[in-house]
Amino acid sequence: MAMNLFLWVAIALFAGLMFTRVFKLMHLNFPDVTAFLIAGLLIGPFGLGRLGITGVGFHSFEELEQVSLLNDAALGFIAFSIGSEFRLSELKHTGKAATVIGILQALTACVLVDLALLVLHLLMGPEVLPMSVVLTLGAIATATAPAATLMVVRQYKADGPLTRLLLPIVALDDAVGLVVFSVSFGIARAMQGGSLDMVSIAVNPLLEIVASLVLGSLLGLIMSKLEKLFYSNTNRLSMTISFVLLTIALSYLTIPVGAATISFSSLLVCMMLGTVFCNMSEFSDDIMHRAEKWTAPLNATFFVLSGAELDLGVFATWQYVLIGVVYIIFRSLGKYLGARESSRMMGCDHKVVKYLGITLLPQAGVALGMCSQAAILGGMEGSVIRNVTLFGVLIYELAGPLMTRNALMAAGEIKPTPVEKTDRNRFSQTAK
Repeated sequence: MAMNLFLWVAIALFAGLMFTRVFKLMHLNFPDVTAFLIAGLLIGPFGLGRLGITGVGFHSFEELEQVSLLNDAALGFIAFSIGSEFRLSELKHTGKAATVIGILQALTACVLVDLALLVLHLLMGPEVLPMSVVLTLGAIATATAPAATLMVVRQYKADGPLTRLLLPIVALDDAVGLVVFSVSFGIARAMQGGSLDMVSIAVNPLLEIVASLVLGSLLGLIMSKLEKLFYSNTNRLSMTISFVLLTIALSYLTIPVGAATISFSSLLVCMMLGTVFCNMSEFSDDIMHRAEKWTAPLNATFFVLSGAELDLGVFATWQYVLIGVVYIIFRSLGKYLGARESSRMMGCDHKVVKYLGITLLPQAGVALGMCSQAAILGGMEGSVIRNVTLFGVLIYELAGPLMTRNALMAAGEIKPTPVEKTDRNRFSQTAK
């Protein structure tokens, strides 16, 4: 088992790195995220895994589940990095705008998807698209993938008003999506035949958000104090890594309190850990820079595994494809219009107004987490939600990073860089 685990991780990382070189040789100017995802599709159960040869691809989704721990770790470090964007010095300028835009763009996407799928519900009938599915998919539409967005920003060293507003919005999106999903999914379960449970609809999501913020703040405070005990930045980095892993572990806890349950969102807890640490520690800039380099292979592996998890079987049923196309169109429209109008209302720069919505299109981990929770509906409802969400993630993850990069480039926040020289060119120039 241990050998298989290390072999799968090695294959995933190697395939992702080699595909970035293939893209360069083919003169395809795609972000590395896209190369990693396509490499994952290639070595996944619908690619080389079908050959059934040991050491060549993932043969099943069960094998992918055995390395899912890496995904949790990668998402934790990604959330920690995004949390560092909530510096008080920056929030004085962007905090109000990010909050308003983060809420309105998520709600707009939810409403438009709900309305569009409601029309399909009336046309196709409840036996194909139940109302409980309509509400759940509308809530899932709120989620934006922080990982893909952060990876593109890092790769191209994007910076400017749009980038500085984008990262806090992506972070806030997780909290907004959590609340909207809890309410909508609670109503969906009641419509399926249960009773309207106000604890699961309102109390539990509120407790989860508050508990996550409190736990992350406490751990961030402790970590910022402990960092001062060390004089080596290498040891401080080790301390940081241990605290992020500890935070991820603690986020699995669930604490029953009467009829309610206190649970934690690992994304929110790790974001708050990064926020408190970067606002309290004088070493935070150097530590975050070092952590970015340390986690680069982990993030690459995460995206390759995410690509391998994309299920091409969703294209087998035309109803799923139709619902998926409507979902993608109206979620995209909701994200774009919601971001455009709310940023205009907040008096943002015209480039932010024009391009922000495009950068919010990627969708992956948070949406898949909501999808997994929705599986308790069971039967046909759970199947429709899962397949439509997977369909959306497949399209958004392949196209989203490229669209994010193009939007940041059009906004002038990605500076053009000279074409990479090959090792041979560098060698010949040195010889001269």
